[in-house]
Amino acid sequence: MTGPVEAVLFDLDDTLCTYERSADDILEIAFERVGVERFFDGAEYIERLGEFSDAGDDIRDTRRAAFGTFAAEAGHGEAVGEEIADIYTDERDQTNVAFLDGAERALDALAEPYRIGMVTNGDPWMQSQKLAGLGIEDRFEVIVHGGHDAPYKPDPEPFHIALDELGVEAGRAVHVGNSLPSDVTGAHAAGLRSVWLADGDETDPDPEPHHVVESLHDLVEEPWV
Repeated sequence: MTGPVEAVLFDLDDTLCTYERSADDILEIAFERVGVERFFDGAEYIERLGEFSDAGDDIRDTRRAAFGTFAAEAGHGEAVGEEIADIYTDERDQTNVAFLDGAERALDALAEPYRIGMVTNGDPWMQSQKLAGLGIEDRFEVIVHGGHDAPYKPDPEPFHIALDELGVEAGRAVHVGNSLPSDVTGAHAAGLRSVWLADGDETDPDPEPHHVVESLHDLVEEPWV
C-alpha cells in the first residue's frame, strides 16, 4: 500500500555527512609511522570491510582483522596490519565530520511535516560520535544500526524495525541514501520509496531509484513526494 509520505529515513555516511579527513589521509599517517610501503588504500579498505564484519562487531576489532589480513596478503605479518589499524583508530576522530551540502537544511525543513528516522550501517560507538559532532543526536525519533540492531542494509529488517518504532507503514515512508547497493536496494526490499543522492558518476543506476537528487537541497523542494 502506498499513500502520502509520513516518514523519512536517512542514511548517515556520505548522505548527511562526510569526514573532514579522508581514509587515505589517515592511512598515509599510519603507514609512515609503521615504516612500511603502503599496500592498500582507502577504497580497498571500504570495499572489503564487509568481509570481516559480523553482526555486533566493534568497528575497531573489524578494522584490526581487515588490516591484519591485508598485511598478510602483502607479505607482512598480521601484527603490522594490526599496528596500522590501531594508529588509524587513534587518528580517526569520529566527531570530526561535516554536513554534506544541503543536509542540515533538509533536516530542518523535513522535521516538522514528517517523522524522521535513521537507518545506518555502522556501529553505535562510531555513529553516535558523528551525530554528536554534527549536533544532531536528538533529531531522529529512531536510529537503527545495521549490523548491530539488525542485519546490514540492504536486508529489509533494519528498515522494518525503524518503521515499527515510528508506527508508519512501509508504503508511506521514504529512505534517502547515497548507496545503490545498500540504500536503494534495501529500501525497495523493505517496501519503501527510495531517494538516491547521486554521486555524479553513475548514469544508469541499478536498481533504479524512485527519485534522484543531486543535493539534499532538492529535498526541501519536495519533488520526490
